[in-house]
Amino acid sequence: MLNESALHTLFLDARTHNGWRDQAVTDAQLRQIYDLMKWGPTSANCTPARIVFVKSAQAKEKLLACMNEGNIEKTRTAPVTAIIGMDLEFYEKLPRLFPHNPDARSWFAGNRQAIESTAMRNSSLQGGYFILAARAVGLDCAPMSGFNVEKVNEAFFAGTSVRVNFVCSLGYGDTGKLYPRGPRLAFEEACQVI
Repeated sequence: MLNESALHTLFLDARTHNGWRDQAVTDAQLRQIYDLMKWGPTSANCTPARIVFVKSAQAKEKLLACMNEGNIEKTRTAPVTAIIGMDLEFYEKLPRLFPHNPDARSWFAGNRQAIESTAMRNSSLQGGYFILAARAVGLDCAPMSGFNVEKVNEAFFAGTSVRVNFVCSLGYGDTGKLYPRGPRLAFEEACQVI
């Protein structure tokens, strides 16, 4: 079991940040995040998540033009914002990623509903792993869904089979800009044991 400190880092003290300290995030940290998150389970090991790490001023301006007003400043000031995408042709990699069933590709090829639901569900899972991995390497996160989907797809994924799921800014959070922590539902409100 993880020790108390690790639980606080990953869950109990972790917050969604709205402001950032002026401290860089390195490419080595981004690679470390991916190298941790990639081991999280997905159905049939389909791993549809594709990530664009937005760091340069030029790329950041493209992304800012896609963000809703309330998310512009925290995206502008973040050292990095990750665009978590989902590859709608993930099944083409199944012969390599799921070799113990050579027919796995056929479960999806030509089945748009299965492709879209599997890509969304599993890239969302991977996005959760991404957030935990970022926290595990000492970074803070600001996951967001307040953006124009079509603009992000056009600006970052045009001509590809990848579509955006959500974005997540990364850095070292400025605790002075945190909102009060929101309440959560009690176990009895959210869970059943049957």
